[in-house]
Amino acid sequence: MLHQMEQNAKLFPFFHLKRSMLSLLFSLPTSFFAFLLLLLLSYNAFTVFSLHLPKSPLLRSAPTLFNLSSSANSPLFNNSLLPLLPNTTTTQSLSLSIQRAKRVKKHKRGLRSVRSEPRSPVSLFHSRLKTFFNTSSSSSPCRVRFFMTWISPLKAFGERELISIESLFKSHPEACLVIVSKSLDSHTGTRILKPFASNGFRVMAIAPDFGYIFKNTHAELWFNRLKEGNVNPGEVSLGQNLSNLLRLALLYKFGGTYIDLDVIVLKSFSKLRNTIGAQNFDVKTGKWSRLNNAVLIFDKKHPLLFKFIEEFALTFDGNKWGHNGPYLISRVVSRVNGKPGFNFTVLPPSAFYPVDWRGIGGLFRDEIPSKWLVNKMEQIRKESFAVHLWNRHSRKLKVVKGSIVDSIISACCIFCNT
Repeated sequence: MLHQMEQNAKLFPFFHLKRSMLSLLFSLPTSFFAFLLLLLLSYNAFTVFSLHLPKSPLLRSAPTLFNLSSSANSPLFNNSLLPLLPNTTTTQSLSLSIQRAKRVKKHKRGLRSVRSEPRSPVSLFHSRLKTFFNTSSSSSPCRVRFFMTWISPLKAFGERELISIESLFKSHPEACLVIVSKSLDSHTGTRILKPFASNGFRVMAIAPDFGYIFKNTHAELWFNRLKEGNVNPGEVSLGQNLSNLLRLALLYKFGGTYIDLDVIVLKSFSKLRNTIGAQNFDVKTGKWSRLNNAVLIFDKKHPLLFKFIEEFALTFDGNKWGHNGPYLISRVVSRVNGKPGFNFTVLPPSAFYPVDWRGIGGLFRDEIPSKWLVNKMEQIRKESFAVHLWNRHSRKLKVVKGSIVDSIISACCIFCNT
């Protein structure tokens, strides 16, 4: 008890002082506290929202204020005071890196669709092709060379493609056909093509070696840039654009004839040389308005093929359908036409494209023979070397019995009755 009283006596002056200070504060007017609060708020706003600009001659230099390239490193901007302002240079670099990564990933997916051989001292593609061209079951070398490309899966390879091959051998029984394709160069592909080999026709499917095929052409540099992710493949199928380039490079390196697998051959091409077919013809001017690349016949190392490949590499655009195919052929031919050193022939549409994609449906139907159909059938019989079926527009159409296409197929097939 006595100890407790001593402690209370020691604390008494402290309580007395505290009571006196509180009495003094409560005696002050309310306006004093309001003024004090206002001062605190003003100071806080000033320190948070103001920019501390150092005194520098740069402030008087007008050009420096508009030099965007050096603004990020300028002392006029204190990054510690502007945490909410993004670093645009870093943001743009990150965005470009993301876009590049996506583009490279898309390239790799597209390149996987058409396999290329691994690098080796001697190209397997070259050795297989050389053996195929120089030897055969009949021990006679291939003097008539045809090329096709197939970039799709095997499940898409059907009767129409087989009819195209049949029609080729029906008109060219001594020809050698090379189908450059990843999917057909397989056990299943060999089984699909076996009926032709069993009947003495020379056909081979082989996966492409782009490094060998494109070597020493403008295509080589373009393809290397594509693999590195420095070419935008665009929205059009990369496989389709590779096929456009592949046909040009194959003819440039080996010479011969290229045809699409939706082309039905009607007559021998033996009298055709360095030939392209017009897709559209201007009746008023008597000149072609567009060419096509579904059928190409050229000698080895022809200068026009060189120009085609160069144009592909220099003007590639993967976002425009036809830009690297039919339109490319048309652009180059229009520039070199009439110049010395280029020897080639442009055949009228009736040669390979007697019906364009807008009218192809009429050839599949069994209609009451109209004047147009009768005239078209007569024109095909007399003037056409082949008929392009425009698979992109006719693949889903059925061949109706009695239609023009049905008559063409019946006349060009080999295994019709087997």
